[in-house]
Amino acid sequence: MRKMSLDVGTRTIGIAVSDLMGMIANGVETIRRTTEEKDYARIAELIKEHEVDTLVVGYPKNMNGTIGERAEACAAMAEALRTMFPGLEVVLWDERLSTVAAEKVLVDADMRRKKRKKVIDMMAAVVILQNYLDSKSFKI
Repeated sequence: MRKMSLDVGTRTIGIAVSDLMGMIANGVETIRRTTEEKDYARIAELIKEHEVDTLVVGYPKNMNGTIGERAEACAAMAEALRTMFPGLEVVLWDERLSTVAAEKVLVDADMRRKKRKKVIDMMAAVVILQNYLDSKSFKI
């Protein structure tokens, strides 16, 4: 089974999925938010398509560790996902600076600004998921 991460924003949701071994995060898509019903329906399709057992929802804490409006919205979404998908583990994951890290990766890859704008949320989801996977991997 795979892990899926969500980088939840007000206008988009970046999606990434792990490989079967749970070692590498790969970007899947960026959902343009329309209605909650359509957003959740697309997430459900992706969960089924990729055979996901764990959802990792980015939790954007403030730099001082406090919980702001965006983090509260992400926590509410995580709770809704727990209700909709009772068989899945839903984890809130501290995503501070994930978008900054994603932007750096894309700039280092010499990607043009217009293209970066289209994939930044998906890449942030990759960063979130990779950090989660790395924290769970067996260290030798």
